[in-house]
Amino acid sequence: MILLYILCSIIPLVITVAFYTLAERKIIAAIQRRTGPNVVGFWGVLQPFADALKAILKEQIKPLRAVFYLFLFAPILTFFVSLLALNFICFKYTRSYFDEYLNFLFFLSISSFNVFGIIFAGWSSNSKYTMLGSLRAAAQTFSFEMCFISLLLPIFLLNSSFNLIDIVIFQKNYWNCFVFFPSAIFFFIIILAETNRTPFDLPEAEAELVAGYNLEYSAINFALFFLGEYTNMLLNSCIFVIFFLGGWLIPTKLFFFKFQITSIFFNFIFFNIKVIFISCLFIIIRAVLPRYRFDQLMDLCWKKILPIACSFFLYFIWFIYLFDGFLYTLELSLLKPKNIMILNFKIL
Repeated sequence: MILLYILCSIIPLVITVAFYTLAERKIIAAIQRRTGPNVVGFWGVLQPFADALKAILKEQIKPLRAVFYLFLFAPILTFFVSLLALNFICFKYTRSYFDEYLNFLFFLSISSFNVFGIIFAGWSSNSKYTMLGSLRAAAQTFSFEMCFISLLLPIFLLNSSFNLIDIVIFQKNYWNCFVFFPSAIFFFIIILAETNRTPFDLPEAEAELVAGYNLEYSAINFALFFLGEYTNMLLNSCIFVIFFLGGWLIPTKLFFFKFQITSIFFNFIFFNIKVIFISCLFIIIRAVLPRYRFDQLMDLCWKKILPIACSFFLYFIWFIYLFDGFLYTLELSLLKPKNIMILNFKIL
């Protein structure tokens, strides 16, 4: 039963990632005015499966002085953590697999283990290039993890919950991307850096580090790193949709809908449309933007985004404190609990 559940979780994910890579190659080819994959299958649809078959059949190469067990364990850990973190995502009104009051904190704890796979890969390969790539990736991940949490703190404070479903339901009238518009822009920059995507793909800078932390890997081991990277892109797209685009909901106040669609099928479709849109932005940005320098990346994190995120959080606390004081003063003046309840309902 457990094996069946694992297969039902992994196979759809692998197929999704395979077609995501095909979409990336097609979109980038269209932007650069070239053809892209078009030989294997109709419109190149079978190209990802041909690449997967090639990765499985190729010979695995192990460096002579590598730490063997860590060398093999690192790509498995990277893919497994990405797969496990997806179980915390809620795609519809029904509850997710891990649905507690501290749902997001569990997700954050699990997803943070991703950096260990990168460090293990760089150190166990016994190469200076892979070690430098893993250290860059670790520094980049730890730095932007601070900004990641700081930008979400006002949303947690507004919702009084760490549960992802509660955060989605709170956006039934207005999406958070309109209420926290600058935070949404900064958060998208952060998830680009978290997933090591262009223009922040410094751990894999070919001109400086040959190929980064996965330089010594080949065949199925390299494919597992590849699957883990693209799974993280889809995972962070889901997180952006949940926190800033209302998850599976359509805002009733914005698009003048009189009711919410509660069908599980339509909820799932709306959610996936939003995720596809954010995922395509990852691809478009890769095609049009150049790579940052590493010192520019650290400067962007510690001197720009993090101070702005902390300042906005402090401002939000001050605003809520004044707002609660205003309501308390109004309640004392009216001395009518029913009126203040109606006022609270209208304001919210």
